[in-house]
Amino acid sequence: MTGPPRRFDTVLMGRRTHQPAVDAGLVGGAYPHLRQIVAAHRALPEAPGLEVIDGDLGGKVRALKAGSGRDIWLCGGAELAGQLIGEIDEIQLKINPLVLGAGIPLFRSEARPRAFHPVGLEPLPGGVSLARFRAAEPAG
Repeated sequence: MTGPPRRFDTVLMGRRTHQPAVDAGLVGGAYPHLRQIVAAHRALPEAPGLEVIDGDLGGKVRALKAGSGRDIWLCGGAELAGQLIGEIDEIQLKINPLVLGAGIPLFRSEARPRAFHPVGLEPLPGGVSLARFRAAEPAG
């Protein structure tokens, strides 16, 4: 988690996705090599290298996408993903060859329907596969 960024230079996550890092003593986040942004409706402990946003999340993400830099990684958070479905250009799913139970939704119900097309399936170490899907229409 400390290597130089390859594809992403920014990670965006919800407060609940960020919380395990805080619980582990990483108040500044688990991804110090990336610009870390947490979408939260309540105050978080201040930490160098950690930005907190709220309000018009779609508008703020559009502004981030319009800026310079690499791609933005939406890390976990079905609530946040549901709110930002219109801004998501690509979905990347790591598929593990182990069934653990019912699972966690990728998007909560507020997500409007949106089509994505498969663009790749890549084998990774340990029998994991990375499936990639690109939005059928431009984001926004």
